[in-house]
Amino acid sequence: MNRKASQVERADFATVEVRQIYAELAQRPIERQCLRRTECCHFKLTRLTPYLTKGEALVAARALRASGRKGLPESPEGTCPMLDRASGNCLIYADRPFGCRTHFCAAAGGPLARREVLDFIRRLEVIDAQLGGDGPRKLPAAIKAALGEYF
Repeated sequence: MNRKASQVERADFATVEVRQIYAELAQRPIERQCLRRTECCHFKLTRLTPYLTKGEALVAARALRASGRKGLPESPEGTCPMLDRASGNCLIYADRPFGCRTHFCAAAGGPLARREVLDFIRRLEVIDAQLGGDGPRKLPAAIKAALGEYF
């Protein structure tokens, strides 16, 4: 198998694995209810920016491409580039990163304790290593890198 085919195969596997982690998280009996106020999408306001592993960035990049976009949308500094200004919705909500699901929004129940999701974090780190990642990166940089490497 050539290098490119191997890379695509690893990326496909990683996408399935990351989405499985997201599905398992959704099944946990942890009270969460996203009200989609988008306050958490304003990183400058919250002073928190999600960090994505390479696998998560790949899932987000694929979701962005599936929405018909070729690149990372322009966004005001300190605002998530996945926030659609016209609708106020996340462009990749179903495939939003782990941090967006667990850590940021007080209205959705506040941050989850690391101990409650450590097993998922470790699995995401294993996928990152399998893809040759070097640890989590800030959301905009991580997605931009995934778009450049895989698309």
